[in-house]
Amino acid sequence: MTEEKFNLFVYGSLRDPAIFKSVSGLGFTINPSKVDDETLFAEPALLPRYRKVSPDNVYFYAVKNASSRIDGFVIYDVPAEVMAEIDRYEGKRYGRESVRVNTAKGRVKAQAYLASTESMERRFGDRFHVNLIHELWLRKRIEEFIEKHTRPGDRTIDAELERRAERELIATTERDLVISHYRADAVSDYYLEHELDRPRPSIKHLRKESQAQPFIEKYLSLVVKQVLLNQLDEKVQSRYRFELEHMRTSERYFKRSVSLIVALQMINANSLAVELIIEDCLKTLPYKKYDLIDYIKYGVRAADSVFDPRVSRAYLDRVRSNFQPGLIPLGAEIELSNLGVAAVEPQRSIQKRTDPLYDGFRYFHDFWLDVLFWKLGGYVDDHTGSTDQSRKLGFLELAPGRLNVAGELSRPATADPWLLNQLIHEITLFYDVSPHSLHLSFQLRKNQIGNQKVLPLGFVKCLLVLGGGPELKKTGRLWVSRMGYDEITQREYGEELVFARTSKRRWYLGEDEIADKPPSQATAHIQQYKFIRLEKRANYEPLIMCLKGLQLSYNPADYLRAEQLAKNKKLQEQYEELKKWAVEPREISSQTITRFLNTVQEGLMIERHFRPVHKLHYIDWVLDAIDVQLRMFNKQLKKSYGIA
Repeated sequence: MTEEKFNLFVYGSLRDPAIFKSVSGLGFTINPSKVDDETLFAEPALLPRYRKVSPDNVYFYAVKNASSRIDGFVIYDVPAEVMAEIDRYEGKRYGRESVRVNTAKGRVKAQAYLASTESMERRFGDRFHVNLIHELWLRKRIEEFIEKHTRPGDRTIDAELERRAERELIATTERDLVISHYRADAVSDYYLEHELDRPRPSIKHLRKESQAQPFIEKYLSLVVKQVLLNQLDEKVQSRYRFELEHMRTSERYFKRSVSLIVALQMINANSLAVELIIEDCLKTLPYKKYDLIDYIKYGVRAADSVFDPRVSRAYLDRVRSNFQPGLIPLGAEIELSNLGVAAVEPQRSIQKRTDPLYDGFRYFHDFWLDVLFWKLGGYVDDHTGSTDQSRKLGFLELAPGRLNVAGELSRPATADPWLLNQLIHEITLFYDVSPHSLHLSFQLRKNQIGNQKVLPLGFVKCLLVLGGGPELKKTGRLWVSRMGYDEITQREYGEELVFARTSKRRWYLGEDEIADKPPSQATAHIQQYKFIRLEKRANYEPLIMCLKGLQLSYNPADYLRAEQLAKNKKLQEQYEELKKWAVEPREISSQTITRFLNTVQEGLMIERHFRPVHKLHYIDWVLDAIDVQLRMFNKQLKKSYGIA
């Protein structure tokens, strides 16, 4: 009678031939010529729809995850008696199941030791979630590090506040540890100590800088307010973890978009109370006697006093009731500046204007704001492309989902146009800095890349009406301010219009186990529209839907690069016409408006395999809002020219 044999997929410690032999008594090799009675044949394999985690930093577990895969080996023809030995080795927290793995020769049926949700819950607590377990365990170890290094043994309330404040100051390090070890091996204790053991930041050096002193209190106000936001976000994340995970349609999306909206709304709805908290802080803690950690502690304590679970639940319920995500990943970059276009050179030197509140964010890094702002993806953009942390002047740019500026690492904020509009609105209200511009990003589908077409001139005019900042000049005439103020023109490589650009984004820091580069599934192409004027009271939901529909049906290309203009005389003529039109607009014809709306509608109706994702009455509302805005522009034009 032939003994039963099995194919076995291994992905953890058993991948080591020495460990496999010590457990089973047999070796394995990927070289067919070396197979014998004591050595089994194996080949590389992938287990789809599972993710490898190591929550205890000792053992690896395979847990279900629809968008992941595990690299390993399939070992062929393992005898039943050997499988029995491996069963005993793997223990009771694993269950042996039949799976199908991908090999170079196709799909192969194999046995694999997988983790059950029930056993993981018993082992790691009732907050276990397959997408969160590695992250939760890592964060717990970071918490233990802070307890050991910050007033060790002190259990007072003040000591606990200081530990939470310390965690604010290592926030980006903690974030990078989480995302860099996504789908990778566990973090060693040595590596963790090395990464976290940094000197505590201080602002004492600014007391001696006379140029900085007029701005110190304003920056400290920003520190306290940002810490308040961060802490409220953490409370929402902790209290409603499962609800928030279920609202995130994919792990590739930024996990804090909803919790940040809730936290922002709680603060913005109580702005007077928040101002009193900050005023009391500055009065109680004069900056000549206290350091940065003291203001962060104050913000942590204030968050504890203002957080109301009933209020946060009400805001979360409102978000859930309006939640209707599409299939296109979306993102936004929000530029704020009290100087407008004069925030960066050469306009700053030409206009000779100064920012009386933040001095153009010169001291952004001195106050550790690059760390405190990480949840909103905040940094100072001087439009040079530099990512250094020197003192530089520019726009305060915020992009929820941006995880690393230097590495261009980001995740889409959401797939829901309503949610993205709420984020834009609440962020703009939160900061006491004038809104300037908005960039909207839409992820491209694979079949769109390389097949993009230049937008027709009439469509470009329609988009500028919808988002390019139409406003009245002092003469009473209407113009498109983003082009009129020369804000989206660039001359570094020859004159070009920075209206829309295609670029790449990575969504995690890990590398492929085979090739020393980011896996292909970790990189996405996006189309970013940069022509939009940011206003506090504007509703960008129709524009977001409009651009999404346009992208799905027309697939717009970059508009307009210098090389495009150099090669195409027709585009040169259209560009010259567009510049004249922006300064002295003329009506957009009914035919152009109809064609534009039809193109948008066509895209929205095919988002899900040639069917709409959004409800038809919602799409109708969007189209009607776009139509009204375009026709109102024509009506305002007639009025500005004195035409009845």
